[in-house]
Amino acid sequence: MHPEHAQLQADRIYLGWQYILLHPDPGPPPKRPSPVEEPPPARPDPDVARRKRMQEDMLNRPVRVFRLFMVVLTLLILALAVAGLLQWKFALLGLVAACGVAIICSYALVQGDRAVRYRISEQQARDDRRRQERDKELFRAQEEHAQRYREWQRLKERHDRQLSWYAVAVPDEIDRIDVAGGTLPGWSALVTLLGATRLYSGGHLTVLDLSEGAIAKDLVELARRGGDDPLVWVLPVDLPRLDLGATLKPEAFADVLAHVVSVSEEHRTTRDLSFDNAILERVLEVLGENATISQVTAALRALAQVGDPRDDLRYGLITATQLERIGTLFGRGVSDRVVIERAWALESQLRKLETLGTEAVRLPPARLRVVSMDRQAGVFGNRVLGTYVATALTHILRQSPASDRPWYHTIIVAGADKLRGDVLDRLMDACETSRTGLVLTYRSLTPPVRERLGRGHAAVAFMRLGNAEDARVASEHVGTEHRLELAQLTETISESLPGVDGGYTSTIAEVEGRHEEHGDSATDLAEDITESTEWGRTTGKIGEKERVLQRSREFLVEPHQLQQLPTTSVIVTDATAQGRRVRLADANPAILTFPKTTLGELDDVRDAVLALDGEHGTEEGPQEAGQEGRQGTPQRGAGRPSEHAGTPGRDGSEPPPNLGPPPPRLDWRKGRQ
Repeated sequence: MHPEHAQLQADRIYLGWQYILLHPDPGPPPKRPSPVEEPPPARPDPDVARRKRMQEDMLNRPVRVFRLFMVVLTLLILALAVAGLLQWKFALLGLVAACGVAIICSYALVQGDRAVRYRISEQQARDDRRRQERDKELFRAQEEHAQRYREWQRLKERHDRQLSWYAVAVPDEIDRIDVAGGTLPGWSALVTLLGATRLYSGGHLTVLDLSEGAIAKDLVELARRGGDDPLVWVLPVDLPRLDLGATLKPEAFADVLAHVVSVSEEHRTTRDLSFDNAILERVLEVLGENATISQVTAALRALAQVGDPRDDLRYGLITATQLERIGTLFGRGVSDRVVIERAWALESQLRKLETLGTEAVRLPPARLRVVSMDRQAGVFGNRVLGTYVATALTHILRQSPASDRPWYHTIIVAGADKLRGDVLDRLMDACETSRTGLVLTYRSLTPPVRERLGRGHAAVAFMRLGNAEDARVASEHVGTEHRLELAQLTETISESLPGVDGGYTSTIAEVEGRHEEHGDSATDLAEDITESTEWGRTTGKIGEKERVLQRSREFLVEPHQLQQLPTTSVIVTDATAQGRRVRLADANPAILTFPKTTLGELDDVRDAVLALDGEHGTEEGPQEAGQEGRQGTPQRGAGRPSEHAGTPGRDGSEPPPNLGPPPPRLDWRKGRQ
């Protein structure tokens, strides 16, 4: 049975995958015991018996000599008796004594030979008993080895079958995600992953790319393959076809334009914005509803007494009646000079938006919209355009009703540190009230960014921070006591993948001649990532490394470690009912294609594994708890080994192989030093 958390969930915001091995590697298989290389002989050694006999002969030599003397004495006594030289009664007495002594010596020699044979047989018996004990001990050791080998097989199979990449997600109760630091390739990976999971779960996505690095290029290709026709504006080229803010009321439109003008004046206060807003409101009141930017700039030129108003009258930007009313808006006197100066400043800034919406076309519905800045345009002009888009989006959100589904519409602002703090504050508030998901990425932690980082109910993600001061602030925010586990695969892939190149291709210019062709609705996210993204095009090489590079290392959250984070690494911090969580994720979207990746979170899968262990009374790997990791696609697992696999013994089955001692542990980081 597969738990539901292994499916792509719309109420989860996916930020990457966490590399964790719940079951450690059992190491090499146990070494098979082997018998003694020189076993004892099966029969007695003749050399040993000969040495023992020689030793006994040396000990019995005096007895043999004395026995020989007694035999010679007996023969001598007998000869003397026969010759009549010795009486027979004395001869018989001597014969009895000499023969008795000779017999006693012979008996002693026979007993010595018998003792030698007994000692040889005892030695053979001891050798036989020792050999039998060794055989029994070897058999017991082989039985224990077979048991350990079966246990090792079970642990090894569980280790090889377990999942290794778990989803790192935050619940949709989070209002905002602040991403601090990072590189363009890292942002590209994070935006592709986050946007793809939002689109494939049925949501809508708007990307405001202020990074000038085309970080959503892969996401556009992925959405196109998934059956959507993304809308991509490349500003300022597509500014005439951008109708954002065309339906705003005059009051809201004046507020948007006032904030656009303030982008070049960081020192301007709320009072100054109110003054600019009052001028623009009165100008728009004269021009009427649906006034264009070119009409507003024409009115501001008339108010500032710049140029010849007859040119604007000839082009139809303003009428004579409007020109007359503009001349009397603020009366005459000393205050007129202040109005003239501000009107001149407003006109000089808003001229960059004069072509806005002049060639608006009817756009088909699209679930992905990307507004980007052309890197070849001026830096100041891009800031003006970005501020206009962000402020117009804010007013549109303020006028929209709250969504029934949080994060159904998600806005990603890449390079949000290029916007003023008050513009970001208004956008945050509008997204929170309308229940629109908001993701802000900051290249550096400037003082305005630090004030807003994690404010409210927001999750914070830290990527590579090159600046030492930014790294220090980030480590203090996360906490230096946390130990995080970094996969070797993350480091290897981050170094091998190329950076972001190229730019966006505008789709607005061809929108009128484009046919609505939608792909199969039952598309697979992992397959689409493999075939349509830069990350997925290296899936073959990445997948091969995923089977080999299974090591990991721990590190503390310290400034120098944050400056050396791999490109796609993301440290995610968020608050839960149980406390604050700190997790290290890899935002590489190609990890979704790995067979050991699940969309279930680590805590949920671990709880499911413990529940299965308690139910069945056995320790099973987490593969059963998360096999439907990619869009519900079951993952294949290895079969259970035989109960008697590798058991040596009396049934004649083959013993397990003797693989010898394990190889020395390698450190993959030594090659970089």
